[in-house]
This record gives sequence, C-alpha cells and structure tokens, in this order.
Amino acid sequence: MAFQVSPGVNVSEIDLTTVVPAVSTTEGAIAGPFRWGPVGQRVLVSSEDELVKRFQKPTNTNAETFFTAANFLAYGNKLYVVRAARSANATNIEAAYNAIGGGTITAMTNGRLGGGDTVVRIQNDESYDDDFSNGVTGKDFEWAGRHPGALGNSLQVSVCDSANAYEYNVTGLRIANGSTVVVSRRYNSNTATAYANADFTKFMVSGDLLYSGTKLVGEVNQVVNSTVATLKSAYNGETIGGPVGQTNTSFTDVVTRKWKYWNQVPGAPGQSAKGVSESLTDDLLHVVVADEDGEFSGTKGSVLEVYSKVGKAADSRLPDGTNNFYKNVVNDKSAYVRWLGHAGADSLGWGTNYGTFSATGNTNFGASSKATYISLTNGSDGGTVSGQADTTEDTIVSTADLIGTDQGYQLFESAEDVDISLVLTGKSKGGTVGQTLPNYIIDNIADARKDCVAFISPQKDDVTTDEVVAFRNALTSTSYAVLDSGYKYQYDKYNDVYRYVPLNGDIAGLAVRTDLERDAWFSPAGFNRGGIKNIVKLQVNPNKAQRDVLYSNDINPVATFPGQGTVLFGDKTLLGAPSAFDRINVRRLFIVLEKAIITAAKFSLFEFNDEFTRAQFRNLVEPFLRDIQGRRGIYDFRVVCDESNNTGEVIDRNEFIGDIYVKPARSINFIQLNFVAVKTGVEFSEVVGQF
Repeated sequence: MAFQVSPGVNVSEIDLTTVVPAVSTTEGAIAGPFRWGPVGQRVLVSSEDELVKRFQKPTNTNAETFFTAANFLAYGNKLYVVRAARSANATNIEAAYNAIGGGTITAMTNGRLGGGDTVVRIQNDESYDDDFSNGVTGKDFEWAGRHPGALGNSLQVSVCDSANAYEYNVTGLRIANGSTVVVSRRYNSNTATAYANADFTKFMVSGDLLYSGTKLVGEVNQVVNSTVATLKSAYNGETIGGPVGQTNTSFTDVVTRKWKYWNQVPGAPGQSAKGVSESLTDDLLHVVVADEDGEFSGTKGSVLEVYSKVGKAADSRLPDGTNNFYKNVVNDKSAYVRWLGHAGADSLGWGTNYGTFSATGNTNFGASSKATYISLTNGSDGGTVSGQADTTEDTIVSTADLIGTDQGYQLFESAEDVDISLVLTGKSKGGTVGQTLPNYIIDNIADARKDCVAFISPQKDDVTTDEVVAFRNALTSTSYAVLDSGYKYQYDKYNDVYRYVPLNGDIAGLAVRTDLERDAWFSPAGFNRGGIKNIVKLQVNPNKAQRDVLYSNDINPVATFPGQGTVLFGDKTLLGAPSAFDRINVRRLFIVLEKAIITAAKFSLFEFNDEFTRAQFRNLVEPFLRDIQGRRGIYDFRVVCDESNNTGEVIDRNEFIGDIYVKPARSINFIQLNFVAVKTGVEFSEVVGQF
C-alpha cells in the first residue's frame, strides 16, 4: 500500500479471488463465396436460418461452401462467416460489383462489365464509409445494392417526395379496352381541344397505378409521350371517359394517378414539425425497397422495406431526437440498399440543414410531381467473360480471393482479433491436388495461432483410397488439423436437388456436439458421439481394408454401418508421428488447458517474481487441473512454479516460468476380446492371464 505522509486512515482492497476462467471451444470459422452479405467482414451466425438471412440461399456456384456452414450449424450455434468475392477484373473474369441505379449507366460491352461508368464495388460498411458515403464523384447514381452481387439486380427503390407524387387527379382521360395503347387524352372532335389537365410526362411514370374512383384500372407500363401511355396488362372494364368527341362539359370522370406503394405509408409525405416552424414545404419523403424480380422473397414485386416520412434535411430529427435524414435512415437500417446520391434535378436543398436552407430564401425542399421507380442493374457475382455465373465455385471466387486478399481466411489469422476453435475448409482447392487452401489454413491459422483446429476434406474427385492418400501426403503434418475421408450426399431443400457436400463441416460439428454433451477432451468419433446428420449416403463408403489404409495415413474414415448409421470412425490428427497429440481429444484438451491458463496467467504480468506470486499462480492452476482430472480429461498432473525453475537468472531477465506436467487421457481405438473355452474341471485361476 502507499505510504502516508500525514495522519489519516487509508483503505485498500486486495483482490485474491482470481480463478482460471472457462473458455469457449465451439466457435467455428469459414470463408467462401456467398450470394449476398458484406465482403471481407466477419459475421457471427447462430443458425442456418440466420445464414440464409445474412448470406442468402445456395446456388450451384456456392453449394459446397454453404452446406459446409449449414451442416456445422446443425450441431452448434456459433460460426464466423466471411464472404469472399472476386476483388478485381482478371483475364476473361469479371469482378463482383454492386447493382446500381438512378443515373446514366453505360451498358455492358463485349458481354462483360467495364470501367467506372458502369460499376461500383462496395465491399462492406467500412468500404462505404471510406469511399462512397458522400456519393460517387462525377456520377448521378442514387442507389446501390447493399452488397456486391447479381442478386441486387432484383431490387427496385421507389421514392415519393411530395403530395403530387403521392397522388394526382386528372380529368379528360380516355381508358378503353385493349392491350396496347389504353390511356390517352380526350379531345373535342370539332375544336381539337385537349381535355386532360396535364402533360402525361409531367405527372405519370411507369409503375404508377390508375384508379377510377376506388376501382383499380391498371399499372402504367410506359408513358409514350405527352398524350399517350400504355398499361402493363389489358384493361377489361368499361371504357372510362366516353367517346373521343365528347364536349368538355359532357363528362365527369376523374382518374386518380397514385404512387404504386401508396397503401404502404400513412398518406402523402407532408411536412415535419421543423419544416412547419421554418416555413419550408415538402421536407419529408417516402422510400420503398421492393423485390422487383422476386429473387429475395420468391414473389415478384414484394415490398421488402418501407421508410415513411424521412427527412430531406441533413439535420432532420424525430421527436425523440433520433436522426431522420433519409440517407442515414436507409444506410443504417436497410438490409438491401445503400444511398449513393440525391435525385438529380429534384435535389434542391436535399442534404443541407434546415437553417442553411432557410437562409438562402428557399421555401420548398425540391419536390417532384411524380414518383421515381429505380430498378438496380449491373450487379455481378464475378464470373466468366460472358457475364454468366460459372457452375462451380472455382471461377466465382479464386483461391487467391480466399487467401491472398484481406477478405477471406486472412481475417482469422490473429487470435487477438477473433476467438475461434474450429476452422472449416469447405471445398479444398488450389495446387495439383487441391492442397493450397487447406495448407494455407494449417500454416497461417491453425499452426500459427495454436488455439484452434482445421477440419479438411479431400476433393470430390478423390474417390479411390490412393487418391485420398495422395491428397493427405500433400498436406502439412500437424496436430492442429483433422482430415476426413470425403463427401456425403444430402438434400438441398432450397433448390429441390441432391448435392455432394464435403464432410469437414460435420466433423467440426461433431466436436461441438461433444463439447456440449461431454467435454472437449472426449473423442468425437464412434457410435456414441460420431453420428453424421443430414445424410442420404456417402460418396464412398470405405470397407475394413480401405479404412485400415486410410487410418494408417492419418485419414479419419467416415463409414456407414447397417442398422447403426453413418459415423466418424477415427479420431487422428495430421501429426504423422506417434504421439499423444496424434489424437483429436488430446489436441483439443491441451487447447482448452492452454487457452484457460494463459488467460489467467496474464494477471501475473508486471507483478513481482517472488514466492507470493508463484504461490498465487499455483493456487490458480492446480484447482483447475483437479477439476479437469475429475471430469476424466487427464490422469494426473503436476505444477512446478518455485525457485527450482524461477532462478535468479530467470528473475533478472524479468521472466516468470510455470511448468505444467499433464498425463492426458487416451481414447480407445482398438478393442481385443478373448473368448477362452476351458474344461469343466479346470479352475479359472489356473488359466486367467495365461493367454
């Protein structure tokens, strides 16, 4: 305690309650091609439903990765997912881009996306904040898909920014039966006077709805010119407006043009309280995000998101003080789109503050007489020169995209950034036998961090025992990796097909299930804990002779046994040498011990290396190891932390040494049962132990 220099009472608290904490061993990690979601960002997913919500359903281009992740989540509920995507155009390969709309977008040339006029790549929130939050320089794009991908081409963003854009009453229209031109101005046949009270191009746009009273007439397909428009389908009701030659006073029909999404919001945008106090009109607008092509929802035209009465001013606020500026509201809340710019000619005052706008003498926040419907285009998953998605994962995302840029497995390299225990490889790829990706994961993540295990499957083409062994021989030998024997066949409920999927997601899932049901130091293999879920059949079901060859080469067979199901029938690591660490349960036992004790030992940093600190360390570790021993994880242990290993030389180097000796529990891999028949008159004591 501190010395006192004047009379007084000093109170100090000394905390001697520190213990070795429990550590989590069930977090998985995977990177790969997904159709949607942020690129180059770790996302924690807890279920298959959440996986679909964040990264969308699988297709032929990513099924192996998707179902590896989904299969893991069938056993556990913690998986960090990183979406990787083509980062730049390569020879005959286009990168992944966001869908965009609202500006002048140059069409694709030579079947592929081109330069800056046509494409925008917003990888994630950080990418948007750094490069796009102030709009796209020199372009008048208004909206982009929230994430890169062709899926964004299904989106439509509609903005209604005034009462007239919300609805508009017009007289003098003639709507007749037919499937082509069905809306036109009515004229007096004698004077050629137009009866319609406005130019079609100024108040009507494709997507608007026309009503006669409360009856829906149809949806506008195209405004051909100032006097002619078409509907999207034939109008099958009675003619509205009567004969073309009627006089101006002889009809009373009024047609109401409404914004397509008028019934999704509580009336026209109107004014906010701040707008009224500042005498500024039309300071609010509505934004609707729709699934125009039905790729997200399964239903064309489904409304995905509605942002009602959001502000045009940068300092717009709700009564509770929440920012209500439409740009910020959409960017913060939307799962589908991002803001890229204010509407072209109608943007007067948008994005300025109320006071700043008022000071210019303006009274209207720039409003339109018609709504806008912006269909997003030019989104790309990345693929071939034809612009069509490849049918495999190899073109959609390359091995380099998974390991060579800061968007794939690199995001799992640092133990200080993210705590993981199980790394899923998904589809092995790269190199002569697909070893590049798994070796990167072994060398740069599992072996480097030493607190997690990589789970690997051979390539789908490796169907013979020799091919699987050749794949194993190309991998780095380590106790921090586990190799299974192949692929399983399972049902894809999203596409109503059956697919072959690598087993590494299941094997990592078995480790999670073992943690939850028993402990990390129990083997995940065998009939008690090694049952595989969601399987129709194995691509190859190894027999006893094949299992012998596989297991002798550190490959864990997955086999189907009649009446007993499909099970993991081995628990070796890829160590490649006889050792306690050539078993999964021992490797995971030491990961638990090391992670927990390291966490506790950090509190000894910067303390004195004296007997008090050393005793405190022993008192932390020994109860923890006794608990592990009581839970069958170890047979025996000893902790040495005293003057014998903390010598004066060690103390003078500012070091602290604790030696922890452990006898790990071993799993049973081989059972020998001896049945001995003896004569009736023989005593068992005479023969027991003799054979």
